[in-house]
Amino acid sequence: MPITVKTNLDDVAIDRIIEMAWEDRTPFEAIQFQFGLAEADVKALMKRELKFSSYKLWRERVENCKTKHLAKRVKGIDRFKCNLQRAISNNKISKR
Repeated sequence: MPITVKTNLDDVAIDRIIEMAWEDRTPFEAIQFQFGLAEADVKALMKRELKFSSYKLWRERVENCKTKHLAKRVKGIDRFKCNLQRAISNNKISKR
């Protein structure tokens, strides 16, 4: 049975999910925390939204990246948000 991606996401949210999925340091758990999409849902969204060649490149990067899954991360990195950020949404850096 295929996994269906939530259809109530607007274009801005989809763009942000794609951006977060491409970032090596952002784990799938961060995307799930912010948008409620599991790893399989993110993969389905990426397959639907990207060109096939771009999707293949992304999947290869994800498979070889140790930071996309919290379980594979180095001990001691227990957060997915920079401590300088005010909020996880929009990733705005606070003024100093």
